[in-house]
Amino acid sequence: MTRAAQVMLDPQALRHNFQRVRQCAPRSRVLAVIKDNGYGHGMVATARALGEADGFAVACLEEALALRNSGIRKTIVMLSGYFGREELSVIADHDLTVVLHHRSQLQVLEASDPYAPIRLWIKLNTGMNRLGFRPAQLAEVWARLRASGKVNMESVVLMTHLASADDRQDPATLKQLEVFQGAVRGYDLPLSIANSAGVLGWPQCHADWVRPGLMLYGMSPFTDTLAADHDLRPVMTLRSRLIALQECRSGERIGYGGSWVCPDNMPVGIVAIGYGDGYPRGIGAGTTVLVNGHQVPVIGRVSMDMLAVDLRTHSDARVGDDVTLWGRGLAVEQIARAAGRIPYELTCGIAARVRRIEVRG
Repeated sequence: MTRAAQVMLDPQALRHNFQRVRQCAPRSRVLAVIKDNGYGHGMVATARALGEADGFAVACLEEALALRNSGIRKTIVMLSGYFGREELSVIADHDLTVVLHHRSQLQVLEASDPYAPIRLWIKLNTGMNRLGFRPAQLAEVWARLRASGKVNMESVVLMTHLASADDRQDPATLKQLEVFQGAVRGYDLPLSIANSAGVLGWPQCHADWVRPGLMLYGMSPFTDTLAADHDLRPVMTLRSRLIALQECRSGERIGYGGSWVCPDNMPVGIVAIGYGDGYPRGIGAGTTVLVNGHQVPVIGRVSMDMLAVDLRTHSDARVGDDVTLWGRGLAVEQIARAAGRIPYELTCGIAARVRRIEVRG
């Protein structure tokens, strides 16, 4: 017997969300961010479904090689760049693009001898203070790259990353844009600024390349909206089934620690999914799931393999009934907020034991 927990993946929704990117930023090229196994949706399957993308962004060399070995020939940008000179020949051999963001990488490049000039993007730190050169360092970096003869200078894109674009009231995004525009003035090079929040909420940041991630998978990048507010469709639906029903009495306690006490004689359903599958253990009170399309609350502590639900409003439920934990009909953003987390923590955290099934038609 296989576990009832399964992830349903809808490539048609993925393509719909990609078209939303095109609608929002019609003059920009699209670098689809598919790192961390496509935010839990499957990296190679996502790349194949997004055949209209101009390129793909991954975190590291291992992810880039997995795409190349699967026959993906489009531009692949490694967002974290490289970490040693031994990687550079592999990068050149597979026609990969790296992000240069630190002096140590520049030194490695100058001391190495890749058999062909590599493709790269230069990252500027405009306020995120994570990766990137200070704007004042760009002139030196640019001069050293030109002098090295080891870079395909026609491939260079100047980029930065937005720290607070998910809050459309925060002026930090406009400040970052101002810093970036000042830094790149005089360089006749393509620019890349916007993540998903930038695509949807900050059109002045679209530039030559946009880099959507979260919105591609049908999740809102903003703290105050859901995907449906932006005509985005969930690509992932996490489902399971009821595997038991309990007729509990008033005063009886549910689950580990007995933290939830039955207020009445009531039916309790047991769902075959838990934190061992990736459902958040620290879910807040009042969080719901869908049993045959009916919203019912989760009660008691989430266990490794199971959770309990209150069936007083759906007494017709039976063992074997479908349960939706998030996705179609129940926004993952709502579940994430109830758990004090962010949506891609949930989608990236689905365990390997959960079956993944592609929805067709």
